[in-house]
Amino acid sequence: MYRFLLSRQWVILTLVGLVLIPVMVRLGFWQLHRHEHKVAQNNQIAHSLAADPVPVTGLTAPGREVAGSDVWRRVTASGTYDTKDEVVVRRRTDDNGHQGYFVLTPLLLDDGRAVLVNRGWVPAGDDPMRYPDVPAAPSGKITVTGRLKQDETTAASGIKDTAGLPPRQVMLINSDQRSKAMNRAVLAGYIELVDPAPKDGPKPVAAPDHSDIGPHLAYAIQWWLFAGGVPVGWFILVRRERRDRLAAAAAPETAAVAGATP
Repeated sequence: MYRFLLSRQWVILTLVGLVLIPVMVRLGFWQLHRHEHKVAQNNQIAHSLAADPVPVTGLTAPGREVAGSDVWRRVTASGTYDTKDEVVVRRRTDDNGHQGYFVLTPLLLDDGRAVLVNRGWVPAGDDPMRYPDVPAAPSGKITVTGRLKQDETTAASGIKDTAGLPPRQVMLINSDQRSKAMNRAVLAGYIELVDPAPKDGPKPVAAPDHSDIGPHLAYAIQWWLFAGGVPVGWFILVRRERRDRLAAAAAPETAAVAGATP
């Protein structure tokens, strides 16, 4: 009755189903892990943003990578802006997706070291080869508060570090690169400025959205439903095939009986 399952067509179909089930289950767990990572990341961001500000020198130092647990921590730094070593970071967007630049200004600390401060976003001009119009940084001693970020790298950001850029333009916010260019010790990472935000200064970078958990949990459930649907679909196809074969086998007998009836 079920000998058709040994046919080449049904053997291949069954093997494909047996392969798809664990693959879909694994894809479901992959999406679940991505969901858990997103939730943990959001919790870490929320905790960091809610914590009291601490001196930036307590969390980072020259040549030392900013710890993942310290990213987005609110930090403070006091010093004077070094406008002669200020640069702009190309191909950055504001909250509305408009192209422009981030303004990266070193803040010289009392001990002679510097920390990079992303003062915010300015729009791109008509000529990308020309240094954009950048509002001047405050003069004199200043204390800034902002969010601590890790150095940008091509591997982590996907941004190609293009060579041969116009003067005072860079692709990445990277303390090692700026330290070499400035010939000065620079704290690893950088500060995303929050306060003080001058009225006529660069547009501040918005705080990260840590409320969206993404669709990963829904995708996980979807993959598991697909995995469960494979054996159900296989069973339905087997039943249908058996029914069709029985009907085909009974058809000649029915026709013979009908023909013999006067």
